[in-house]
Amino acid sequence: MLVFSFAFAAAAPLDLHGIWHSHCHIAAKVATVKLLPASTNADYRGSPLAARLLMIMGVLSVVPGCIHFFLPDGGAGVIAGIDLSTRATTIIAVFAWLGALQIPHGVAQFIIGWRYRPLVPLFLALVMLERGLMAWDGWLGKASLTGHHPPEHYASVAAVLLAGAGLWLAQPRSAKP
Repeated sequence: MLVFSFAFAAAAPLDLHGIWHSHCHIAAKVATVKLLPASTNADYRGSPLAARLLMIMGVLSVVPGCIHFFLPDGGAGVIAGIDLSTRATTIIAVFAWLGALQIPHGVAQFIIGWRYRPLVPLFLALVMLERGLMAWDGWLGKASLTGHHPPEHYASVAAVLLAGAGLWLAQPRSAKP
């Protein structure tokens, strides 16, 4: 169980006459927030490899998310090779926005593979949809018009194939007689 507790203490508050009272210490537990419910892994009937694959995909989503969000150019110029001589502010802002989406999405993928494995097939299908749309756009859609293919175009095709294999592994297996 993951629990966050927030507490505050006000030591020696000032009374109405401006005299400090050292005996007036206040310590109060303000909030306890339970973020993760109990694990549901016991209900999962697919291969543990599929769950591990989803966890790896989660990490592989967080890493570029951090690059997009924290690098000064979001990786647009130094990694993707995009010309930033015009509209650099907009391009970098869009990269940061994407990074802000990738980081929590990757964290969710990791947590699902770690604690909530019955959801692994759904999340692998979502990875296939997400990366499939990205691959289509990068190779056949709007992004293909420039002829430039940054590393993510290749990675998206590979991710669709890996997520498909993971989805197959995540299917419940019948017991052999």
